[in-house]
Amino acid sequence: MQDGVMREWLETSHLAGGNVAYIEQMFEAYLDDPTAVSDEWRKVFDALPSDGKATDTKMSDVREQFREAAKNKLKQSGGGSSVSDQKQVKVLQLINAYRFRGHQHANLDPLGLWKQDTVPDLSLDFHELSKDDLDREFNVGSLAVGSETMKLKDIHNVLENIYCGSIGAEYMHIVSTEEKRWIQQRLEGNLGKAKFDKEQQKKILRELISADGLEKYLGSKFPGAKRFSLEGGDSLVPLLKALISRSGEQGAKEVVIGMAHRGRLNVLVNVLGKKPQDLFDEFAGKHGESKGSGDVKYHMGFSSDFATPGGDVHLALAFNPSHLEIVNPVVVGSVRARMDRLGDKVGEKVLPITIHGDSAIAGQGVVQETFNMSQTRAYQVGGSVRIVVNNQVGFTTSKREDARSTQYCTDIAKMVQAPIFHVNADDPEAVVFVTQLALDYRNTFKRDVVIDLVCYRRHGHNEADEPSATQPLMYAKVKKHPVARELYAERLNESGAVSEDDAKQWVQDYRDALDKGEVVVEEHRPMRAHSVDWSPYVGNDWDVEYDYKVSAKKLKELAEKISQYPEEHKLNSRVAKVYQERQKMAKGDKALDWGFAESLAYATLVDKDVHIRLTGQDSGRGTFFHRHAVLHNQEDGSTYMPLNHIREGQGQIEIYDSVLSEAAVMAFEYGYATAEPKSLIMWEAQFGDFANGAQVVIDQFLSSGEQKWGRLCGLTLLLPHGYEGQGPEHSSARLERFLQLSADHNWSVCVPTTPAQVFHMIRRQQLRPVRRPLIVMTPKSLLRHPLAISEMDELENTGFQNAIGEIDSLDPKKVKRVVLCSGKVYYDLLKERRDREQDDVAIIRIEQLYPFPAEEVADIMQDYQHVKDFVWCQEEPQNQGAWYSSQHNFWAAIPSGAQLTYRGRDASAAPAVGYLSEHNKQQQKLVDEALTIK
Repeated sequence: MQDGVMREWLETSHLAGGNVAYIEQMFEAYLDDPTAVSDEWRKVFDALPSDGKATDTKMSDVREQFREAAKNKLKQSGGGSSVSDQKQVKVLQLINAYRFRGHQHANLDPLGLWKQDTVPDLSLDFHELSKDDLDREFNVGSLAVGSETMKLKDIHNVLENIYCGSIGAEYMHIVSTEEKRWIQQRLEGNLGKAKFDKEQQKKILRELISADGLEKYLGSKFPGAKRFSLEGGDSLVPLLKALISRSGEQGAKEVVIGMAHRGRLNVLVNVLGKKPQDLFDEFAGKHGESKGSGDVKYHMGFSSDFATPGGDVHLALAFNPSHLEIVNPVVVGSVRARMDRLGDKVGEKVLPITIHGDSAIAGQGVVQETFNMSQTRAYQVGGSVRIVVNNQVGFTTSKREDARSTQYCTDIAKMVQAPIFHVNADDPEAVVFVTQLALDYRNTFKRDVVIDLVCYRRHGHNEADEPSATQPLMYAKVKKHPVARELYAERLNESGAVSEDDAKQWVQDYRDALDKGEVVVEEHRPMRAHSVDWSPYVGNDWDVEYDYKVSAKKLKELAEKISQYPEEHKLNSRVAKVYQERQKMAKGDKALDWGFAESLAYATLVDKDVHIRLTGQDSGRGTFFHRHAVLHNQEDGSTYMPLNHIREGQGQIEIYDSVLSEAAVMAFEYGYATAEPKSLIMWEAQFGDFANGAQVVIDQFLSSGEQKWGRLCGLTLLLPHGYEGQGPEHSSARLERFLQLSADHNWSVCVPTTPAQVFHMIRRQQLRPVRRPLIVMTPKSLLRHPLAISEMDELENTGFQNAIGEIDSLDPKKVKRVVLCSGKVYYDLLKERRDREQDDVAIIRIEQLYPFPAEEVADIMQDYQHVKDFVWCQEEPQNQGAWYSSQHNFWAAIPSGAQLTYRGRDASAAPAVGYLSEHNKQQQKLVDEALTIK
């Protein structure tokens, strides 16, 4: 408002004159939080002009207008602001204080051990209100209780019930006024609790009986066995069932759940509907025939269908290792794949649920990474419901000052402005109410939401532990504390909803059901066929035949398509030059380089309706300026992808420059690939060395997921690798680690050396009916190496060569030494041998190190059966690279009686030297030693 408009409004308002101080205080409350004032006042203040400057400037300008108008009006009236008006503002501030900090006085801990600091803001005295004001009527502002005015004592009681009962709501950190108002309406409109009818209460009680009953049963039948029981957090079962049921009612078709081992067996039996007898057999050591190694029972996944008011919902509990929170991005990746398959752009049909421990959510860095991904284009899934089973102790660490540096374990969620609902697990109705609220928030705003289920752990970390040794005071209370179903049964008995006899009978009924060993979940339904079929990929090995042929005509057509872009799309000059060269390659006037052959492989696949997903920190352009699949208009910043403009109805390729993460991003892509066999899923490291940031994903999921859990996955890792003098963190993708993990044909490890090879390798990974990971040591300097080129006819009607023999016209009979190698060092060896005009050393490339291509190498070796001197040459230090891990394969490949020696860098703790001059000396030395016959 301008000065005149402001003055006119103040003078005509019934709050003019002496009440201007009141308006100013209302404005200050509004600036603190727009939801602190009523909708009427908020509209007035929202209408105030903003000149684009900082908020402080706007505050001071508007306040001065208030004060100037007040002085003029006061001179006329000779009066001051009334005490009543000042008190009214204080009441509004009290209301806002409860919204901000009421959770700190909430009754959240079932054991009563939490010692929250006293919050002065929540006292009447702090706001200059007294007992004399308790019976006075005040306007409640935006307090959504259905009445405009209330007595102060009633306002105070209402605030205590809403914000300091069994629910502690943290949401005032959210920037969006709309979201805060929505939460306020839901919390305050229900006075902080929902009203359940008798049938709903009975359902909750029976679910608590199930949760408690299973643990008691297992404890008596298998005493001392590890089960990581849910006891103390029993309300998780009604929470999950309410969440799934309501999600189905609101349109969800699939729910994917990720959780660590605490309570997992209980969730399997009492939520997903696993047969108790199957679980008992696992405890007894019985298991079905399996080719794999298997895993402990509290790591296993499960799938089932669950009846809801909106139809059956498919449930999937993700398999996961003991690396706690690492399953979260796997779940979210699986959800994204399901969304894409269902054509769900915003997360209406698929719901991710992740279940955390209190120590883990605060302590594991992948939690931050996953939160950070939640609203990005490549990884958003419409929000996750995150549940913390907060038993207030992590193994033996319980003191807050040891477990974390924040007040709550859930504070990490504030980084994405997720609302956090703390709730006392011994109040199951509050738990279910919060669950409904959380899901509705997620479905309304498509954002993450957190439920902090504050409970306790009745036993030690596992049932063999003695928790009193480290938590004596906590466990003195735990031993005396009744279980949740007893507390709730007593509550329902007092209200007349359930008789004591009925409650006891239900306990016995559940135990009888466990004795029978059949499914105990009423909502369980036989699982129907899914929209994705894995059967074509089951039981196939690497040598299965596939159609790899592409005609010269089709290659030329596609090459021209991917070399074109709209004339009005102005490219960077260097990128434009890349595309000018590609147009020459498409016409056959120039040999193909790496980037063009790779893009052409993608083109052949999308032309066959294949969906491709490629993510990485620089994947659109390529870290080394080679791919340029996403073209950026230099005039308006718009993007264009030639690969998505080949023909109508083609398969789409998605390429995203990812968040700066390895662990969560790779885990996400793993999750995606385990849920979608028909897509080509690829993750590219900025430098291959950086993949070690995702070592847990590589070790626990990628390398062993099929062995442990029978989970097929076709994820491809592109890891730039090669020694060009760029130092220890930009040389090695740690090839040796992948080879050490290689067994049981769990994946393939390739080091392609030509553009034609990368073309065939990418196509083979998708077209071959095998879904196992592909690990690729991709090049850096070879991307533009004058010898690392291919002709278009090398792409026609052939496939990937696992090994490549000598390419120069050497007389095999003159060969005295055969050098085996892999990767970039081949070109250093080849150039040096040609420069020397040497004809007595043959060079063989191993393009696939695992599974080792014994037959292909044997065919190549036919010409060298007379040779006794064989060398393995590598750039990596002797204790790294392929030498130690694959040496047995090299020995088996050479003729009987021949000798195999090593030529390469000496063993080293670091992957590479940091000085270019030293690198060059080492490189020249290893090449000389490999070629020089003494």
